[in-house]
Amino acid sequence: MKNFRHQHHRPKKNTLIVGRQAVIDALKTRKQLDRIYLQSNVHGPVIDEIKALAARELVPINKVPVEKLNNFNVSNHEGCVAQISKIQYQDLQQIISFVVEKGEVPLFVILDGVTDIRNIGAIARSAFCFGIHAIIIPDRGVGSLNEDAILTSAGALEKIAVCRVSSLMKAVDDLHLNGIKVYASEMTAAKEIGSIDLTEPCAIIMGGEEKGIYPALMKICDEQFKIPMPGNFESLNVSVATGVILYEVSRQRKLS
Repeated sequence: MKNFRHQHHRPKKNTLIVGRQAVIDALKTRKQLDRIYLQSNVHGPVIDEIKALAARELVPINKVPVEKLNNFNVSNHEGCVAQISKIQYQDLQQIISFVVEKGEVPLFVILDGVTDIRNIGAIARSAFCFGIHAIIIPDRGVGSLNEDAILTSAGALEKIAVCRVSSLMKAVDDLHLNGIKVYASEMTAAKEIGSIDLTEPCAIIMGGEEKGIYPALMKICDEQFKIPMPGNFESLNVSVATGVILYEVSRQRKLS
């Protein structure tokens, strides 16, 4: 079995956009970017423009020391390097409309604070296998959907729709406006997953490895559920839990 723990590959040069003006041009032409790396101590009008454009395009910015940028092995980076995305991000409303027009029952997975790329990759693999229509992620606080994540997903991240949104709270509101219920996986919930009707249009929120689901996000969910576990252990890994949940969704929908 391959060990992904220490496999953090340096991005290939042809996946990088180097220099401030080059990054501005990429943002203005709406090129799909995974994220922008800005040297932590750079300032000025050009940097402000990069930040504003990145916010418009929902591109995360990582403030990093110059050593990180130098490690990309590129010259004249001017404290700014962007990585081209291998994922083609989709608009959430367009995906919802597309699914409904096809006559299918919408099913989404929302990732809140999941930062481990191995978990993201494994979740994407399960999501693709169980027919999820899209994975919804925030533009901040989520692991990079880079080559390592794609590798751990066995390529599923390049096949499944991914919607990157500026706010998960707004995304839940948009789902509700489209008649889609939102459920939260929470190990302390009173209800078990088998008692939730997952045959109707729905989205499942999975929380991060450390902090779980953001409390304000939890409050606007329609319901919480837990996976029943007779074993006396803290909890399942988030990617394993997602696989279990998606199997239950699939099971219910086949029986309906």
